[in-house]
Amino acid sequence: MPIQKQPLAEVFGYLTADQSEKAKRFRSRRLCPFNNKVPNCTKDKAKNPLGVCSIYHENGPVITCPIRFREGWIIADDAASFFFDETATWGSLIEVRLNDSTGKSAGNIDVVLVAYDDNGKVYDFGALEIQAVYISGNVREPFEYYMKDPRSRASMDWSNEPNYPRPDYLSSSRKRLAPQLLFKGGILHSWEKKDCRGIEQELLCHSAEFETSAQIRCRYCMDHL
Repeated sequence: MPIQKQPLAEVFGYLTADQSEKAKRFRSRRLCPFNNKVPNCTKDKAKNPLGVCSIYHENGPVITCPIRFREGWIIADDAASFFFDETATWGSLIEVRLNDSTGKSAGNIDVVLVAYDDNGKVYDFGALEIQAVYISGNVREPFEYYMKDPRSRASMDWSNEPNYPRPDYLSSSRKRLAPQLLFKGGILHSWEKKDCRGIEQELLCHSAEFETSAQIRCRYCMDHL
């Protein structure tokens, strides 16, 4: 298989080579198809968003936007199967504020899943922290170059350009994800949340795997890419 020299995999939700009317509409309107809190992409800048959902690395797709994980809410289904019994009735909330012991904000939890009984009373919950991979190099330059002519530049060769974008697993996991899990997980653990520490440990183990992996092939996008 030839080496992919176009660094951009998806732009505004669609493959760079996709010239369908729907893909062109999403690019021209700067829309997000992955359940962002507003219809438009808001990554980096609201007025001039960096609409790159994923990049290629060693011919495989790597997700670079956390909103990309929301496609079809498969990620919520998988998390619910981890947290709850298969017979549970549950719902989900996004970007839920978390306070520390002094009442000050400790940031937001990306997704909170809640299980409730027949009377609508919540009896269990689970917290989900989502982390897309960071990028080393410059991804905005190839993005803006591509956006000026998406049809003819869909398969552009960017390999000889300076600051070619590549995934930075170390910064994504050790410097970002692990501290978030320890800090927010510590607060949840202080509430004596059942299995909180075990959940935190499993996620930390996964983050260590990400750090040493040559690439991450996310199963939430493999069917699409």
